[in-house]
Amino acid sequence: MKILVTGGLGLIGHNVVARLQQQGHSVVITDTRTNYGIIPQAELDYLMFERLKKIQPGQIHAIDISDNTIDWLFARYKFDIVIHMASFPRQKVVNANPMLGAKTMMEGLLNLCEACKKHDVKKFVYISSSMVYGDFIDQVTEDAKCHPIGQYGIMKLAGEDLVKDYARRGTFNYTIIRPSAVYGPLDVEDRVVAKFMLTAMRGSTLRVNGAGETLDFTYVNDAADGIVAAALNPATANKTYNITKSHSVSLLQAAEMIVKIVGRGTIECRDKDADFPSRGALNIDAARKDFGYDPKVDVQEGFQNYFNWLSESSYWQSTL
Repeated sequence: MKILVTGGLGLIGHNVVARLQQQGHSVVITDTRTNYGIIPQAELDYLMFERLKKIQPGQIHAIDISDNTIDWLFARYKFDIVIHMASFPRQKVVNANPMLGAKTMMEGLLNLCEACKKHDVKKFVYISSSMVYGDFIDQVTEDAKCHPIGQYGIMKLAGEDLVKDYARRGTFNYTIIRPSAVYGPLDVEDRVVAKFMLTAMRGSTLRVNGAGETLDFTYVNDAADGIVAAALNPATANKTYNITKSHSVSLLQAAEMIVKIVGRGTIECRDKDADFPSRGALNIDAARKDFGYDPKVDVQEGFQNYFNWLSESSYWQSTL
């Protein structure tokens, strides 16, 4: 099949592309390679170089999804499926520039949906977030009432509703994916696991904002496997799925595991960040049932894998 992956050079995106290519699909990527104004350019350049090694050379377009060039792209390739991963990646980045965040997350999404409508795309896979739930405890299911806290979660949930409305009008079938706290090799430093890990490797203090706050940490390979399986399975039409490890770990436990793995670093506990909801583990029974989703990597193994990669990374070893 012909598949467009927006944000296809991101942490999850390039892994999704690699899996689709390995299965013989024709994949086109859009990615602006933005640093969001917060990622050091040298770090981003290194990560992009390494991510590109994992995928086959092919059609990569530096097109902003809110630009009218998107129509040209759809006309040229005649996509069967769109996997929409291009987004401002988390709450902190949206808070820093909400207008630009909305341009990508709202205007860009509408532009893609209109292109799908015009060019008869069969399926639209929207990568949402566990942040749409707001505060929740363990084993939240996809039919739970959503009360997002903060602009990132609000825009992600609004995006879900927009996609559903296009499907209601017969534009395409949709599949909505809600991942959580994805981490792993080739991630940027400005995420919680990467930040904890690199801070420990520097022998510095890991600052835990809310010792008892929990996250459903999900290894990037498991997230990518789930997204690909959901995208390609006809049983997922017009359904929403949690794609996580389904196991909550407190921020303090995560910090303690990382300090033990690295063998360095100290921990300082501070108050919870009021901009972030309290979260637990997501229920993944629907994904298990409909397309055999089966996450393999637990947190201890995933953290060890990530540390091993950082220890062998030429960029991080020279930077550290």
